Amino acid sequence: MENNNVDIESEGVEKMERNGSAMEERDMIREPLLLRSRINTTSQIAIVGANVCPIESLDYEIVENDLFKQDWRSRKKVQIFQYVVLKWTLVLLIGLATGLVGFFNNIAVENIAGFKLLLTGNLMLKQNYYLAFVALAGCNVVLATCAAVLCAYIAPAAAGSGIPEVKAYLNGVDAHSILAPSTLFVKIFGSIFGVAAGFVVGKEGPMVHTGACIANLLGQGGSRKYHLTWTWLRYFKNDRDRRDLITCGAAAGVAAAFRAPVGGVLFALEEAASWWRSALLWRTFFTTAVVAVVLKGLIEYCKNGQCGLFGEGGLIMFDINNSVPSYNTIDLLAIILLGVIGGVFGSIYNYLVDKVLRTYSVINERGPGFRVFLVIVISILTSCCAFGVPWLATCIPCPENAKEECPTKGRSGSYKSFQCPDGHYNDLASLLLTTNDDAIRTLFSSLNTHEFRIPSLIFFFFAMYFLGIITYGIAIPSGLFIPVILAGASYGRLVGRLLGPIANLDCGLFALLGAASFLGGTMRMTVSLCVILLELTNNLLMLPLMMLVLLISKTVADCFNKGVYDQIVIMKGLPFLEAHAEPYMRHLVAGDVVSGPLITFSGVEKVGNIMHSLRMTSHNAFPVIDEPPITDAPELCGLVLRSHLLVLLKGKVFTRHPRLSGAETLKKYHAFDFAKAGSGKGLKLEDLEIEPEEMEMYVDLHPITNTSPYTVVETMSLAKAAIAFRELGLRHLCVVPKTPGRPPIVGILTRHDFMPEHILGLYPHIDPHK
Repeated sequence: MENNNVDIESEGVEKMERNGSAMEERDMIREPLLLRSRINTTSQIAIVGANVCPIESLDYEIVENDLFKQDWRSRKKVQIFQYVVLKWTLVLLIGLATGLVGFFNNIAVENIAGFKLLLTGNLMLKQNYYLAFVALAGCNVVLATCAAVLCAYIAPAAAGSGIPEVKAYLNGVDAHSILAPSTLFVKIFGSIFGVAAGFVVGKEGPMVHTGACIANLLGQGGSRKYHLTWTWLRYFKNDRDRRDLITCGAAAGVAAAFRAPVGGVLFALEEAASWWRSALLWRTFFTTAVVAVVLKGLIEYCKNGQCGLFGEGGLIMFDINNSVPSYNTIDLLAIILLGVIGGVFGSIYNYLVDKVLRTYSVINERGPGFRVFLVIVISILTSCCAFGVPWLATCIPCPENAKEECPTKGRSGSYKSFQCPDGHYNDLASLLLTTNDDAIRTLFSSLNTHEFRIPSLIFFFFAMYFLGIITYGIAIPSGLFIPVILAGASYGRLVGRLLGPIANLDCGLFALLGAASFLGGTMRMTVSLCVILLELTNNLLMLPLMMLVLLISKTVADCFNKGVYDQIVIMKGLPFLEAHAEPYMRHLVAGDVVSGPLITFSGVEKVGNIMHSLRMTSHNAFPVIDEPPITDAPELCGLVLRSHLLVLLKGKVFTRHPRLSGAETLKKYHAFDFAKAGSGKGLKLEDLEIEPEEMEMYVDLHPITNTSPYTVVETMSLAKAAIAFRELGLRHLCVVPKTPGRPPIVGILTRHDFMPEHILGLYPHIDPHK
């Protein structure tokens, strides 16, 4: 928890409650899912996955204390070279592991879902319709229950796509369970069961979270909790290096999900990472290149039929058209229309996802059993839709020039017979009773323009649109990419059918552009989505049209609300810092929102005072003030971290009288002794055994005090302070007085102090839009 006094925080909460009704009427801010009654004045909490847990900020700042300086001066060129080699080795391992996991996910989904669909198809051929539905719904419920049990009881943080949590982590927000090994395990197997269960979800979002978990596990040298540690990775026991590795892991996840290495790099740059530099660009590119090579090799191996039912699965590119696309004025007008439709539908989609998540949060709070029950209900509803909607479609005669068997019997394919006689197929069954990847491939296909009738495309669009909305938020790993692509491709192909006689572009290209428009309208990404779709379809010639439709859809959707991931970050209560300052911050200065009075320590402090402060507060950092006789007048020495105080107190380098004893501390400790623990158990206050006589002794804090903390003057604009706080990746920003003769520090700004809920609670008369 940050260094804000409990009584001051309580006062702020009371002000927020008193002005709550007025703020709701003026629609100043949108409340997160966590209700006001659950605000914790001693520890911030947020929803991670489907779980409520305390959160803290990450320490991206380099702590330049005497121990750090001693370690830096003593490092040899060999050690620096070892650090560089290890970092490149780790990103190599991240790429290899993420590629293998992505391939394993696809093989498992294709085989499990393929077996289920073959069983259902064979029963339909025998006209055992009721038994076919029971088999389909039964398999779906069993798979969904497995995914739900894993999420609800083992790792609730694995629910959802995980992209909002990874995005918040890379912004500086930490929760114990975001990237834990248990989350990684459940994310992999829960995603397999969830996608194979026929839910309208994708495995692409969970793959981003999976890549980040893999990077975190490797970067911290394993896990102390599970007794998996490697001491040779001690160089990476800090949040700064872990942040870089997790950024590479997120990029690798996109590359593994879409076989889009360049798109993965751009996704990390545009959507995931809050801090970027050229060295990180090289490492992410190397990581995604490794993923691409691994997937290519494994797919070539599977082409020999050695991977069961895996063949044209999600890892195969949707190669939609090899011809040169030519377009006329009608096509351009249609593309502009698609962009507008995508922006409108995308903003409505985000609004409905917001409402559904808030509704589901009430159910999820009741316990794991209710979460599993909700998953089962949605699974049955999805099965009824997948099996029942095709009965609304009429049978279509098979095309004479079909390149594959029509109708497909005894296996998956594009022409499902369902209840139709020989020589006919059911187009809705071909879209609903198949894997999501095969449905996308069929919609993107340009081989048969009249393969799907217009009413069928309309039914399929509404099914995917609303099933995607009600499915996201249940206790399974679920991504939004696939539902959005399916819905967008259906109305894109519908536009292509309507304009068929007068348009030059075929239905498959219109479906691709429709998917792009809906993605842009929901996720509000442009560059990364454009490249991902081009790599996914292997059609670079569509670049100008793709850029146009993405720009239009994003522009239209931004007029209504935020992107879906930004909305989810806010709803979950994650204190995310935006790249820009809010307009109302320019009316305030740093001293207006800083909390105080502060708890400070002297450079040589009594052990009892430190223990009392650690027991009474959960602050993460304390200012250290040098006073006479050490200095002529009180002056700010720096900041000391709570974790460093615990290590120092455990070592008991105490003196009976107040004196400087830093030399003894430097001899006894190494900088690595104060390195941040990983996801395992770190040193706690309860682990200290301080005797009563030791409480009256003194300890020198100078060796562990960060003597160069970032500071701002109290009259600095709050907007400038917020931008500096985010760009520098800080956890604490010291506010110093402008005039002499006052205490050397006014207070400390933390992430909490920049949140709209806090500022507008203190100053309810401020208009947040001006």
